[in-house]
Amino acid sequence: MTKSDTLTRSLTEVDANFQARPGILAGQLATDVEFPVFAEHSKGSYVFDIEGNRYLDFILGFGSVILGHSNESVDNAVIRAIRRGINPTLHTTDQIQLTKLLCSSIPNADMVAILRTGSDATTAAVRIARAHTGRQHIIRWGYNGWHDWCAPRETGIPQATRKLTSTFEYGNLSSLEAVFLEHRHEIAAVIMMPLEVDVPSASYLADIASLTRKNGALLIFDEIRTGFRLALGGAQEFFGVQADLATFSKAMANGYCISCVTGPKHIMQCIENISMSSLFFRSRDGIAASIATIESLRDGNSLTKIWSLGNKFMTGLSAAAQATGVPARAAGLPPMPYIEFDLKDNSAAKQVFADAMIRRGILIHPNHHWFICEEMGGNDIDIAVQNAKLAFEDVKHFLSKNASES
Repeated sequence: MTKSDTLTRSLTEVDANFQARPGILAGQLATDVEFPVFAEHSKGSYVFDIEGNRYLDFILGFGSVILGHSNESVDNAVIRAIRRGINPTLHTTDQIQLTKLLCSSIPNADMVAILRTGSDATTAAVRIARAHTGRQHIIRWGYNGWHDWCAPRETGIPQATRKLTSTFEYGNLSSLEAVFLEHRHEIAAVIMMPLEVDVPSASYLADIASLTRKNGALLIFDEIRTGFRLALGGAQEFFGVQADLATFSKAMANGYCISCVTGPKHIMQCIENISMSSLFFRSRDGIAASIATIESLRDGNSLTKIWSLGNKFMTGLSAAAQATGVPARAAGLPPMPYIEFDLKDNSAAKQVFADAMIRRGILIHPNHHWFICEEMGGNDIDIAVQNAKLAFEDVKHFLSKNASES
């Protein structure tokens, strides 16, 4: 049976509703892998599609779910909050409670701007940096959102806007130095994900911080993925390197929509002089969810468990690859693992592996981090590793077939 055979209803819905086609509206799933399309519900570490298929979910809302889908304590906190009015005209004391919680959890956080999405946060941080330094040019690395200054694709974006942003090669300090030399006194900030797949040394991040400040610019850590996942205080706590500003979203509210920018008072106070507003910044749902999530992470052993399960998963993946003779290894850090193939055509092998896992009920993405949540158990990891071994056999067959045809 092919994957399409198990998605008959989903594919019919897509064909009949072209205007709302998920592949158009949500490019994150736009790969050659046949993903399940429509979720019926999700609970714990599993997501169920409208076909009745169950998937062990390692995508977890692209990292936004850290405790588990439909977490009772978080959902109940949201229900209590929205019964008092989801978007009150006035501010709420819940905002103050969340701000205090964030400042006590995140390094170098004297002040907080509560926003709504990850792109809200990174764009706000860049605007703050420009206002603080009086400069315009931005150096960036990684995925920093979809707004004009950082969108991966340039179509539809004015060239004048793109010219104010440069990129550098991760892991190569000389690459960053070259951009500073080219734009000497124009750089307002370096904004970067602390890591993607390759794990940096603390000294590398410290060298970036030193170089950036030496040139009069601010360092912004884009912690949309790493925040509240590597540690309660994110990558800054984990690596022991402080940024001037940091952005958070995803895991800070276990799937609910909220984000923030944090930083020291002498930088953040310039918010009073810039435009930064949105209709839903005060919405109670994300604020309540964030308070409940961070308190759970702070007071429990969720992160310890996530690291332990992630370690087990990565060890199992590497062992399964070795057992099947496939040149692959687990990569990244345990809370957000990934797979790398030591091949010239790495992407094709990732596609085959992801498709094989999904067919067996393990939801992963070929081109994006995977994630671990607290609701997973050791048995879930065992099942995932067992199916990974079968998926590696599919990759081995694919590689053998390609070799014989070339």
